[in-house]
Amino acid sequence: MATNVFFRNYDNFNEQNLIDDLVIESIKIYGVDVMYIKRSLGAVDEVLNEDDLPIYDEMFQFEAYVKNVDGFEGEGDFLSKFGLQIRDSITFCVANRTFEKYVTREVVEIIRPREGDLIYFPLNEKMFEIKFVEHESVFYQSGALQVQDMRCELIEYSGQRFNTGFPAIDDYFDDIDTTVTTTLQGLSNTDAQGYDSLADNFTFEQEGDNILDFSDQDPFTENITISDS
Repeated sequence: MATNVFFRNYDNFNEQNLIDDLVIESIKIYGVDVMYIKRSLGAVDEVLNEDDLPIYDEMFQFEAYVKNVDGFEGEGDFLSKFGLQIRDSITFCVANRTFEKYVTREVVEIIRPREGDLIYFPLNEKMFEIKFVEHESVFYQSGALQVQDMRCELIEYSGQRFNTGFPAIDDYFDDIDTTVTTTLQGLSNTDAQGYDSLADNFTFEQEGDNILDFSDQDPFTENITISDS
């Protein structure tokens, strides 16, 4: 049986616009200002089809609602075999009309938040990478979608370049020294350990000398000879 034609639950544009206005007003009241940073291709690897050195060169500011009311999600802070790792995650909710107004009108090819772009959160001065965008977090109120959720994780720096014109973003990773000032090629283990206080080169060499006799021609076998015949 067909639905009642006198009740337009999913194509009433006046109701849809009203809900849009209410959502935008609510986010303006209870949300926070964030900065959306656009990712551009810098050095694309045609074999692996990935960009190892992306460039973040444009920034757009708009309001968003933080859906994590009890703090950051994710695995948090923990010690792993790679040292201390911080795996904070956060979800930002942005109205579709807001994103269109501040981003799409400036860059027409960005019609929605994109995975790989960044969000700078001025409240705690942290930068997050968008990992996934859920466009149906609120399922078709009055037949339309009003918001999108941006699920983000704390960025891991790997040589990305920033040129947005905003000092807080462009200078965010300046304290990280990624330049190679000294080559360790040709240095002994003792000399190499002097450049890094945490290095264990000399210790490992001593332990290895007690196990393997490198004075032998072949320390890894028991001098077994295999004839060609």
